[in-house]
Amino acid sequence: MNWTEIKVSVPLEFTDTAAAIANMTVPYGIYIEDYSDLEEKAEEIAHIDLIDEELINKDRTRSVIHIYISECDNAAEALAFLKERLAAEKIPFCADSDGVNDSDWSENWKKYFHATEIGDRLAIVPSWEEYENKENRRLLHIDPGAAFGTGTHATTALCLSMLENCVEEGAKMLDIGCGSGILSIASVLLGAEKAVGVDIDAQSVKTAKENAELNGCTEKTEYIVGDLADKVSGKYNVVCANIVADVVIRLLADVRNYMADGAVLLVSGIIDSRENDVLNAAQMNGFKIKEKQYRDNWCAFALV
Repeated sequence: MNWTEIKVSVPLEFTDTAAAIANMTVPYGIYIEDYSDLEEKAEEIAHIDLIDEELINKDRTRSVIHIYISECDNAAEALAFLKERLAAEKIPFCADSDGVNDSDWSENWKKYFHATEIGDRLAIVPSWEEYENKENRRLLHIDPGAAFGTGTHATTALCLSMLENCVEEGAKMLDIGCGSGILSIASVLLGAEKAVGVDIDAQSVKTAKENAELNGCTEKTEYIVGDLADKVSGKYNVVCANIVADVVIRLLADVRNYMADGAVLLVSGIIDSRENDVLNAAQMNGFKIKEKQYRDNWCAFALV
């Protein structure tokens, strides 16, 4: 399969917001070039102080966000969406696109995704990387090559952090917009008896199943292709929706149909400018705020 690569260059201070907007365009994920701390990272990661001149000459004031779109998706539409949203956020940018192949895609992921510790109990480890587990964390092995959700993005990290406090032994968990399956798999590792993930994108569901197998969670997980929870049945102790503000608002009207007594709803993917919109919608639908967490320009809420 061939891929279209979209490259978006923005001033360094807008990187997080621009990356979050980019993540809305595809279920596969993105990677970011940022050379602002090149010398520090070269010493920390590679233990060298001699750096190639080509890298030294990279622009330290800007970052470049790379987005890959498969030939079966609409790259022109994604590019138009990016330009519209970036302009709406008043982010100065340059954007262009080019074709890439599968091997470039796979290798670029591996360059930029590394083991990450989340909260007190979890560590996310790529399938190709070794990790020294000094703190006896639950290890979550993820190959993000075909769906969004590595755990490094603020929206996912916020959900994972709140899951640690919400998932009890024997709980049932529902992940709406499951992407790579990272939240549902994490729930099983944290003690959930059963986790169900649903995503509108069939490729994401396929990847989630592969990641569940990678983590030995196949018997305790189930993945469904569907829009929100329209194909889901049953009641759950924890419901997660790491999507975007407008979809969270749409979900709030019906999500209690899937929540057991005393259940908690975790919502993330909410940029800070939409915080009040989501909280007002939650209040209108009878929810109370149990917990708020913030990271970068993003919000996540635990609702009951």
